[in-house]
Amino acid sequence: MCYDIKASLEAQLKRAKRYGDEDAIREIEEKLVPFTDLPVHHTSGFQHPKLLIYTDRSPDFPEVSVWGLVPHWVKDQNQLKKLWNNTLNARGETIFEKPSFRWAARHNRCLIYVDGFYEHHHFKGKTYPFYLYRKDLQPMAFAGLWSEWTDPETGEVKNTFSIVTTEGNELLAKVHNNPRIKGPRMPLILPEELTDRWLEPTTDDLDIKAVQELIRSYPAEALEAYTVHRLRGKEYQGNVPEINEPVTYSELEF
Repeated sequence: MCYDIKASLEAQLKRAKRYGDEDAIREIEEKLVPFTDLPVHHTSGFQHPKLLIYTDRSPDFPEVSVWGLVPHWVKDQNQLKKLWNNTLNARGETIFEKPSFRWAARHNRCLIYVDGFYEHHHFKGKTYPFYLYRKDLQPMAFAGLWSEWTDPETGEVKNTFSIVTTEGNELLAKVHNNPRIKGPRMPLILPEELTDRWLEPTTDDLDIKAVQELIRSYPAEALEAYTVHRLRGKEYQGNVPEINEPVTYSELEF
């Protein structure tokens, strides 16, 4: 699973900066960023934050999107509220089958760039938050699905997304050990050389198979993890830089 992330403006702009177009970057910062919740030191998907995503229709210039995919067939706000918290993540193995995701899996894929993500470790009845990030300190490119939904009452068009997940690697198996969840999960992190392939159109079964082949665990040896401040409850400090600082829990054996 992936419900908690860190996303700096620098990480979110990584793909847009690859061509070195300063005018485009300035336009993004002036016209798009004010409509997001950036910078994000910590946010939960259940807060439905607004971030930047790179879609297959606009692969190099980002769009503002809300975390929590809303399929086009949702009828009204009531149905949206019932569904929204269940579409923060999309299980990679079934994205071409599940009603909430199959249209987006075929036609609307996207990338979400973040600094890292948080997972909770269970030890002796308590949970301890870990921050996971790339060992080389480069932003992560999450594979995602996106959808546009028009509110029939107001006419507002809402751009939304979901983060695709896959089987957890060895590090996630150690960190993400929730006994109530069958098997560890992790976000689908794409190596930079495969990001463009995730956005390629699918027109037949061979194209779908090519997408499915991208759904695999990121190498454990390329990631690092450390414990951080509490992300839930009274001790939670909120979306502040300090939330990401390393914290030692003396009672934790890991």
